[in-house]
Amino acid sequence: MSTTLINDVKTAYINTFKTEPILIFSPGRINIIGEHTDYNDGFVFPAAVDKGIAAAIQKSDTNVSTAYALNKNSRIEFDLDKLKPSTKGSWENYVFGVIAQIQNKNKVVGNFNIVFKGDIPGGAGMSSSAALENSVVFGLNELFNLGLTKHEMILISQKAEHNYVGVKCGIMDQYASMFGIKDNALLLDCRTVESNPYKIDFKNHQLMLINTNVKHSLSDSAYNDRRAACESIAELLGIKALRDANEADLETIKDKVTPENYQKALYVIQENNRAIEASKAIENNDLDTLGSLIFKSHQGLQHQYKVSCDELDFLVDLAKANTHVLGARMMGGGFGGCTINLVAKSEAKAFGEAVSVAYKNKFNKACSVYFIKLSEGTHIINN
Repeated sequence: MSTTLINDVKTAYINTFKTEPILIFSPGRINIIGEHTDYNDGFVFPAAVDKGIAAAIQKSDTNVSTAYALNKNSRIEFDLDKLKPSTKGSWENYVFGVIAQIQNKNKVVGNFNIVFKGDIPGGAGMSSSAALENSVVFGLNELFNLGLTKHEMILISQKAEHNYVGVKCGIMDQYASMFGIKDNALLLDCRTVESNPYKIDFKNHQLMLINTNVKHSLSDSAYNDRRAACESIAELLGIKALRDANEADLETIKDKVTPENYQKALYVIQENNRAIEASKAIENNDLDTLGSLIFKSHQGLQHQYKVSCDELDFLVDLAKANTHVLGARMMGGGFGGCTINLVAKSEAKAFGEAVSVAYKNKFNKACSVYFIKLSEGTHIINN
């Protein structure tokens, strides 16, 4: 968590509103393994990271509320009784959506001012939207003594995104951002929305993200298509979700589905198992097995689920060819965004530099390298 970030929002708040705010940090997240398993009621393995959104919030003594996005130098005043989604489809819908969901629960929110700023890299698939939603709901809960539990807060954040932003996201992003534990990843059961923390000792290795800085336009339609394929196969099998199937079950309907959809369902079943295997590897301090599972996850995303792209595959191939990298895979919805890499600390800088040069030569654009640490979930900062 960057102290500069905290100081920036605090200073901007005091300069603008002339009062002392409450300060909140809400982290972005990574997902170590378990991709596209969330909407199949499966297991995911996210962790909160030390990059996120800092927010300064306090009650307003005027009859309007103000939100100020410091990164964008964009301010908006609004009336709490006349909230509706902004047609501009901008950042304010995350704020409005959270307030609207709180009001739907018959909780009373008074006028307030909020200033926020983030250091989550754009387009990296680290869930800046969930971090923003969580910082707003957490701040309002604190300010107006709403008595919301963290579970209630993440559902408010999720519904805000569904209803005001129009993205039918799963619960993983909000959950990891809210419930993160320093130095731990959370094996989250997306059906029960409960998790077990696993403390990870990376020893002489570390996590590194490499952002392709591309987002191919396929992503939304492909996501919906895959979700529909998974749901139709679950229906054929007479189960609630693919979480309840094993490979033998899938075999029984092989002749009733297309080879492509069979592979997609097979990927989900296998990835779900990989997430559970990863938790065992972490318990056993076995980073080699964890790395191997991460590589297999990418292979499935590339060849079975088919949500990767040339840029992501190129980065993972470079990682595979480097003996200092234990595992690498695309992270997030796909068709762009980041790879997550488990790399030896002593070689991380050299690997990052070599990859940057090779990527620029291949695609004539730059990739970005980030080092991250596993951090605490949404919390108040005592200043």
